[in-house]
Amino acid sequence: MDDDDPATVPIEEYAVLGDGMTAALVSRRGSIDWMCLPAYDSAACFARLLGSPENGRWLLTVRDATSVTRRYLDDSFVLETTYVTPTGTAVALEAMPLKDGRADIVRRLECTDGQVEVEHEWIVRFGYGAIEPWVHHVTDDDGADTIRAIAGPDSLLLRGDRLPKAHDRRHADRFTLPAGESVELALTWIRSWDPVPPRLTIPDRLDQTRIAWGLWARSCRYLGSYRDAVVRSLLVLRLLTDQSTGGIVAAPTTSLPEDFGGSRNWDYRFCWLRDAAMTLEALLEHGYVEEATDWRGWLLRAVAGNPADLQIMYRVDGGRELPERELDHLAGYAGSRPVRVGNAAVGQVQNDVLGEVMCALEQAREAGIAETDDSWSLQRHLVDHLLGHWREPDRGIWEVRGDPRHFTHSKVMAWAAVDRAVRAAERHGLDGPVDRWCRERDAIHADVLAHGWNRSRETFVQSYGAEHTDAALLQMVQVGFLPPDDPRIRSTIRAIRSELEIAPGLLRRYRTEHTDDGVPGDEHAFLACSFWLADALARVDDVQGSTEVLDILMALANDVGLLAEQYDPAGRRMAGNMPQALSHLALVRAVHSHDLALDRRTS
Repeated sequence: MDDDDPATVPIEEYAVLGDGMTAALVSRRGSIDWMCLPAYDSAACFARLLGSPENGRWLLTVRDATSVTRRYLDDSFVLETTYVTPTGTAVALEAMPLKDGRADIVRRLECTDGQVEVEHEWIVRFGYGAIEPWVHHVTDDDGADTIRAIAGPDSLLLRGDRLPKAHDRRHADRFTLPAGESVELALTWIRSWDPVPPRLTIPDRLDQTRIAWGLWARSCRYLGSYRDAVVRSLLVLRLLTDQSTGGIVAAPTTSLPEDFGGSRNWDYRFCWLRDAAMTLEALLEHGYVEEATDWRGWLLRAVAGNPADLQIMYRVDGGRELPERELDHLAGYAGSRPVRVGNAAVGQVQNDVLGEVMCALEQAREAGIAETDDSWSLQRHLVDHLLGHWREPDRGIWEVRGDPRHFTHSKVMAWAAVDRAVRAAERHGLDGPVDRWCRERDAIHADVLAHGWNRSRETFVQSYGAEHTDAALLQMVQVGFLPPDDPRIRSTIRAIRSELEIAPGLLRRYRTEHTDDGVPGDEHAFLACSFWLADALARVDDVQGSTEVLDILMALANDVGLLAEQYDPAGRRMAGNMPQALSHLALVRAVHSHDLALDRRTS
């Protein structure tokens, strides 16, 4: 592997570190190639992932390694990497400490046998790799040397027992590390006008972080055969949840391509209501109630105001401004351009979104989370607004940038939104115009059956009048639009597999040649849709089929259990942003449905 060429570092070669405020991607060879500070949607200070080393990275590695293996310690995001060379062995530990009110990365590299040659390189470029900072040495209160990089409001501190030397607009070092010796380093972000904070005790922070993640994971109630994958996926979902606001980001990265070398490159560092709601359902199914309460609070703050102003996504803090722009100074991952920050889809109308939100809030009620006057009032206003607009075309779940259409999935999820409002009134005693809601719910249902069903193909189709289908329609059985034993559900599953399955168990979202999504190029199998297939098969009691698909998909995770957005079966590589909340939450929910189907079979 050429560590200076980002195109040769496959997406699946990255692990993620996180502290509940932001995240970093670190390659198998120890290069932190992506990091936004202090928040997920801040500008990156290490952007080599989308450019070159000159756009910023932090490399700490062992040279001439013949074997590199890695794992997360227990159920945590403390990453352990073992390097074996002809002359010795070394073990690296790295993490972002949790709940300390700071933004830090700590790294410790110890030679455990023989001796190894260590390479250390620190290149800071603020503003997504565009801004070269002023870098100078400062002295801590205890007299220790610190390297400080400053540009505008941002400042990074590098401290440790062996600091690299300035050379050719970067800091670099190479040295021999003998058995029994180690090097410890810590990176800290602070505002440029703040004083230098105290140093961290690195071994203690590594251990505390491992324990904190483990305590959270211990609350998971799942003990089945897919336990490792489910717990790792739940941990990913927790990592992508902002610990201060409760907002849940879709991924910590931007512009990792769906089509290598193409323009299908999007910024996912924001909170989609749809993805966050489905994340909530996955967490609730495994007993994580506190996160649901936090997210509901975030939702109330983010969408407060006129229901007509509801957006499909928000910033982590609930902010509404997400202007999309292109970063021309970055070459893009594997030459995939443009590199985008912000997301123009924020202005789209997607009538399915409220369905996911209402389903999640209904599940929260079923889990015992009491409604407040504000939370129920918000839901009533949103549902009433939807009832005035569900007959209109929209952009759909896949955020097509072509003309709006009457997407069948959007109508189904509008039905789900109204259905959950009815349930809230009938099962939980909440007030509302139930008779009106029931009439509208029935009207939406009849509309879908009349216009979304293609009698000649015996399948529900992507949009009214279309001949082709869409993998999102697998959610029809999840939300209960039709019972699992309805023959139209089974025939739709068969049609989706026939049209969209490009390898065993792997589905595309839709055929780009049939769908004017406004963007050139093609894409690969969409992992969430593939897990929806396993989920749907389980719900129609095809346990064997569900198991076969799950086994295929579980094998696609990388060596530390992470999944990107898509998978290229021909190139045997991941594509799209990484790690992807939608992929991991779909895994969790598919396993849940699979295990319920097993229980039904044995009861």
